[in-house]
Amino acid sequence: MIIRGAVLAGGGSSRFGGRPKGLESVGGRRILDRVIGALTEGLGEPPLLVANHPEAAEWAPGLRVVSDTRPGLGALGGIYTAVIETPAPVVCVAWDMPFVSAGLVRALADSLEMVDLCLPESGGPRGVEPLCAIYGPACAGAIERSVAENDLRAIGFHRHVGVGILRETTVRRYGDPDRLFFNVNTAADLTRAQGLV
Repeated sequence: MIIRGAVLAGGGSSRFGGRPKGLESVGGRRILDRVIGALTEGLGEPPLLVANHPEAAEWAPGLRVVSDTRPGLGALGGIYTAVIETPAPVVCVAWDMPFVSAGLVRALADSLEMVDLCLPESGGPRGVEPLCAIYGPACAGAIERSVAENDLRAIGFHRHVGVGILRETTVRRYGDPDRLFFNVNTAADLTRAQGLV
């Protein structure tokens, strides 16, 4: 089975002064490039870039860039677009996660057996990371159903599909979850990320 990758570069970066946060550097390298590198190394080919910004095509020449298929759905729209446009199965990673590793990407790619999607367990508010996960083809219809029900949460459609969890004990083989899933939303986060390098 061929597994694709997708970088989700959505959001208005409102907490980052409107600047595209994935273009900021961590450890001398743009966050976007770090995510592209992890997906490419983990899956063996460059990812798709899902971005609505008018200059997105200039951010990473050579990548295929698509805007949201169904605008206005937030993170859910990015996941849906990745599933439709790759086509799925696809490992999606948000472009503000500078420390996601190729090993974790590969582990997610290998986890899609007997389930329609698989998310890594973390210490985050949801307990799992929907913006660093693998989604299979069945997720497209499930997301459409969830949208029709007016549930736009990134995990709202999970009740319509088979969900797997990559347990924290497995995630820890590839790094500390607090670091792996650290995301840069503010200038303070960027400063903290530099310290985590």
